[in-house]
Amino acid sequence: MDWNLDNGRPIWPQLAQQLARRIIAGVYPPGSRLPSVRELAAEAGVNPNTMQRALAQLEQEGLARADRTAGRLVTRDVQILDAARLREAQAVIQGYFEAMSALGYSREQAAELIKEEFL
Repeated sequence: MDWNLDNGRPIWPQLAQQLARRIIAGVYPPGSRLPSVRELAAEAGVNPNTMQRALAQLEQEGLARADRTAGRLVTRDVQILDAARLREAQAVIQGYFEAMSALGYSREQAAELIKEEFL
């Protein structure tokens, strides 16, 4: 999988966000084992300590948990997953309205464009 990292921002929050998106999108299904820190770090081209910090963030958010024998597992808690999905959707929507505002559209005009185009 591709990792889209912006050098202008700290890397570990970007990694955490991208892993969270993979979890809520079902790439890593509920209850599944996440790849190891080293595997993910190699895939992303980052230091394992950086990836460890990103995974610790996922644990803090409740999206993953550490298991002594199985490694890190994705939560099975559907409420946590649904809440994370909603937060991510709200961030995408906010980004859309900010981008449209930069183009000179009001929130109402931007919402109307979505209605006209997709509904």
